[in-house]
Amino acid sequence: MHISEGVLTPPILIAGAAITLTGTVIGLKKIRPYQVPLMAVLTSAFFVASLIHVPIGPTSVHLVLNGLVGILLGFGAFPSILVALLLQAIFFQFGGIIVLGANTANMALPAVIVFLLFRKACVSEQKKFRVLGGFLSGSMSILLSGVMVALCLYLTGENFSQAAKTILVAHIPIMIIEGIITGVTIDFIYRVKPEMLDI
Repeated sequence: MHISEGVLTPPILIAGAAITLTGTVIGLKKIRPYQVPLMAVLTSAFFVASLIHVPIGPTSVHLVLNGLVGILLGFGAFPSILVALLLQAIFFQFGGIIVLGANTANMALPAVIVFLLFRKACVSEQKKFRVLGGFLSGSMSILLSGVMVALCLYLTGENFSQAAKTILVAHIPIMIIEGIITGVTIDFIYRVKPEMLDI
């Protein structure tokens, strides 16, 4: 879901940068020293998962794992995703430096939203609630990211309105896949290393 350079208008770029800056500052303040290795692993997972992507107009479709990052890091998702997207922009020219704020906001803000909505379910003692919370975290984070990317493109101009619609439809299978991955992973982490869910 990387938006390419030269697509978005300055107001959208500024708004994305402001959201990312605010979220990153909050995330860095909230992250605890013992969570830094976990943040590094999740940043790497996010980086690798989104390397294999299918281009669709000015953006792309790929695994994201931002729901998992959000549940495990909370507001720490902002600096984690920012670093991963920065490295992708530098090494692989995915997205770009100028659009980095908007791309980060599109991925990290949904991660924080699902953390706030489904955190309690993901640490439930009942497996069905954990798996459901994880599934909803994974799928809803992709839905929200897709909506935000589509909204950015739609607000940029009429030329991208069709691309915005295509992005939403193309991400339906990704929502299901990410929901399953996140649900299974959260349940597994709860059973073998529950302290990872202690935010």
